[in-house]
Amino acid sequence: MKWLKPMVFLACLVPMGYYTWAVFADQLGANPIEVVTRAAGEWALRLLWLTLLMTPLRRWWAWAWPIRLRRMLGLYSFFYATVHLLLYLWLDKFFMWPEIGADILKRPFITMGMLSWLLLLPLAFTSNQLAIRRLGKRWRSLHRLVYPIAGLVILHFFWLVKADVLQPLIYLGLLALLLWVRLPVLAPNLYKRVSKLSV
Repeated sequence: MKWLKPMVFLACLVPMGYYTWAVFADQLGANPIEVVTRAAGEWALRLLWLTLLMTPLRRWWAWAWPIRLRRMLGLYSFFYATVHLLLYLWLDKFFMWPEIGADILKRPFITMGMLSWLLLLPLAFTSNQLAIRRLGKRWRSLHRLVYPIAGLVILHFFWLVKADVLQPLIYLGLLALLLWVRLPVLAPNLYKRVSKLSV
């Protein structure tokens, strides 16, 4: 399985390569900035969900490879989220900070997006062996923030698309499933109560 990690690494770069080419080839229609910004956000979301899937895969089938990929997928998710943010700051707002500040305060989907990115930041910076050793048990608690962050990302997506909510609903359903699978670990007392009710 030595080939798996390099292959996934390269596969995660494919969206970036495609949209970079498409911009220069003028293949993105009348509003390429909007297309690229939204695509970066959607790939951040997809990779975040794949990251969340890795632990259940390991537990269900006792596979080792999902854990080897989890950190890389999480960092790629943060990478695309950062590209999404930078495209908004640069090409949409031209780094005009008063306008950006007003946007954050007035538009809920911008507020949720910015908050999600800020909460992902410490997770990205502590995704290394040195941080795991230094933080000890606190590292696991910190990285469980990824679940509430995923909820904020869903809110960001819902408020962004407004009427066309099919995609956010699909991601919400997948998140609910992932949380249910992880409930015995994340909230064992709640899981016991729910299990008793279902008997």
